Amino acid sequence: MKTLAYKNGDQMPALGLGTWKSKPGEVEKAVYEAIKIGFRHIDCAPIYGNESEVGEGIKKAINEGIVSREDLWITSKLWNDSHRREDVIPALQNTLSDLQVDYLDLYLIHWPVALKKGVGFPESSEDFLSLDEVPITETWEGMQDAYRQGLVKHIGVSNFNINKLNEIINECKVAPAINQVEMHPFLPQNELLNFCNSHDIHMTAYSPLGSGDRPEKMKKDNEPTLLEHEVIESIANTHGCSTAQVLIAWALERGTAVIPKSVNKERIQQNFNASEIKLKQDEIDTINALDYEYRFVDGEAWDLAGNSYEASKFWD
Repeated sequence: MKTLAYKNGDQMPALGLGTWKSKPGEVEKAVYEAIKIGFRHIDCAPIYGNESEVGEGIKKAINEGIVSREDLWITSKLWNDSHRREDVIPALQNTLSDLQVDYLDLYLIHWPVALKKGVGFPESSEDFLSLDEVPITETWEGMQDAYRQGLVKHIGVSNFNINKLNEIINECKVAPAINQVEMHPFLPQNELLNFCNSHDIHMTAYSPLGSGDRPEKMKKDNEPTLLEHEVIESIANTHGCSTAQVLIAWALERGTAVIPKSVNKERIQQNFNASEIKLKQDEIDTINALDYEYRFVDGEAWDLAGNSYEASKFWD
């Protein structure tokens, strides 16, 4: 299994299990089965509404002696309603309690968006706090507090562009360890990847398979389908594998982490086996040429009339 190395010697498994959209009643078993199969990296977040079940799956695997806590890499995220410095550690402690662990390996700012306390998803501009009221640098101070207290081993961000990363890099005492963003052949994020590589920031690809199971309200008419693209299908046929496995193998070949989601035992096994697939350079080049600059998760949930967040500015 490929790993991503950190300056302190820690090794993060590059292939992880994503839990976004994993339904209650399914995710506990999925996490448990994934660990049995060999996954050691679990990615979760409180806004997914399933961290308690994720914790039960982890606990079961540990209690049965399949793994120890130290064998696992557990990532979670700070939701947008806890961006004030004093709110970061209480939010983290709720996550630790739900997951039934004493520390996280990685804790991320989920979005560069601040919401009022108690808001899950905003319904109007009144639900937001501007980044003038709660700057990203204040939130990062809270993340650094958590790091200094030993509650997290590494801290990072998610859905951050180069400008937002620079805001932290220019002010921080502890640099971001990772940036988790949507990344796949339709959106390879080459400029952002090069920037992160040059600043020793690892990257994790979410929605690596195109997120076809995301809520209908997030979808657009006639959007492209990664899993059925003729180029991906052709390469999959050559290797005798699934298109999902090709997409995972491509992400790993780029030196990024990747967190495909599944609650199906057979697909979880297939996703794990993708780490053994070796793509040829000409296949990689062909996949790289698919860059459509297409986002499946475009941030429009934050683009409500009357607030200071605009989806189009998130990614520039």
